[in-house]
Amino acid sequence: MKNQVFAMMFFLCFSIGTAQECNSYYPMVEGITAELTSYDKKGKTAAIVNYQITDVREEGGQKIAQISSSVKDEKGELLANSNYEVTCSGDVVSIDFKSMMSPQLMEQYKDIDFEITGNNIEIPNNLNVGDKLPDSNMEMIMNMAGMNMKMNVAMKDRSVSGKETITTPAGIFDCVVITYTSEFKMGMTRNGTAKQWLSKGVGMVKQEDYNGNGKLTGSSMLTAFSK
Repeated sequence: MKNQVFAMMFFLCFSIGTAQECNSYYPMVEGITAELTSYDKKGKTAAIVNYQITDVREEGGQKIAQISSSVKDEKGELLANSNYEVTCSGDVVSIDFKSMMSPQLMEQYKDIDFEITGNNIEIPNNLNVGDKLPDSNMEMIMNMAGMNMKMNVAMKDRSVSGKETITTPAGIFDCVVITYTSEFKMGMTRNGTAKQWLSKGVGMVKQEDYNGNGKLTGSSMLTAFSK
């Protein structure tokens, strides 16, 4: 389940690109769609996530896009739906920290009282090798049978580590590479690392997740994109 949580990050980095007037890596155009396929450590399909920008609005000098996503298993059966926002202000895009929670977990806890707090994931308009990016985290407190349980998901030590060209079923993309340390706490702490490939005008093209021993635990790839 931990891998599913991180597989939805930015995904975070969800794979939808942007118009240049706001941010190079994320879109503010209603109707854009993308498909991200997640794989287990053996390369077998684990889930397919479809994203769509359903609404774009101006508010307080910011441009805000509403993102709708659906998650299906390898057989095409719907697992969960979710919604979150992406805000563009100046030359920085800010992704709702709730996107760090996988739709599967949100569906699992839908009948439980919970509170979510955190800070958003930020991506600047210009990314250069060596740049350090802000950390992000999400904390969820759940009331279960009168007892509070806490879960924390964090992305730390984010930095731009290089540039690479990546080929996926959706096309060939020139990408910047972002690496970070992932941390998942729920009773015990699990640490890992991740590597993301972002392309201008598209967003996230690929991600690989590793455990604390450096072994691959899962990956995701952009498999369809439409403006």
